[in-house]
Amino acid sequence: MNNPHKGARLTVYSREQIVARIQAGTKSAEVAAAFGVSLRTVRKWLARFRAGGQAALSNRASAPARVARRLPDRLVALALHLRRSLRLTGAEIARKLGLARSTVARWLARAGMGRLARLDPPEPVRRYQRARPGELIHLDIKKLGRFDRPGHRVTGTRRGCRNRGAGWDFVHVAVDDTTRLAYVEVLGDERRDTTTAFLLRALRWFRARGIRAERVMTDNGSRPFNYLGCIDCRGRLCSLPVLAEERRDALEDQY
Repeated sequence: MNNPHKGARLTVYSREQIVARIQAGTKSAEVAAAFGVSLRTVRKWLARFRAGGQAALSNRASAPARVARRLPDRLVALALHLRRSLRLTGAEIARKLGLARSTVARWLARAGMGRLARLDPPEPVRRYQRARPGELIHLDIKKLGRFDRPGHRVTGTRRGCRNRGAGWDFVHVAVDDTTRLAYVEVLGDERRDTTTAFLLRALRWFRARGIRAERVMTDNGSRPFNYLGCIDCRGRLCSLPVLAEERRDALEDQY
């Protein structure tokens, strides 16, 4: 409580100096004039110092020492019990105890029970990671708008900064679940042929680094997997079969 308000004339250090000068023999009126405060203020801090010592020169809490109409502790405990055990709403607790809804809401908020969802422990974060490299490859596409002129964040004005008709870029990403090794290309579209070619290049890139893909998971549809002849493909998780040599060579020659 040692943060004085913006209009305070004295800090804790100034109060200590007032007491020190008076103890050194300086008159109270002279000390008051030197610090620009009233004689009453000087005598107040001197009296507090004599009553409580150095600690009494700190700021006191502005909250009242006693609250006449404070809610009894037994009612607070009962309200929290009804909330925690029976999961009653604030309005229901107020009706049962004969209290105002605002009073119940205030005490529930102080106890961290303002929302019923907070009564339940948060669900643990569920993380998973495949056991070996190549067991699962994540495939995704991010669509980004192009711009042919600086935007308003650079120019500072929105006038004349629109980039309509500039087109789109498609960021194709393949990430290995175990190693988090990623292969990324920025391409002009997300059509079947483009996606299939990207997938083949990504698989060759991973294979060159000792990672042979077993499964690919994506939420962008099953076109590339159907074209590759994948089995058990339902649009999200696909198992990659071992392609025949002539089929693989034909695909690599095509793309």
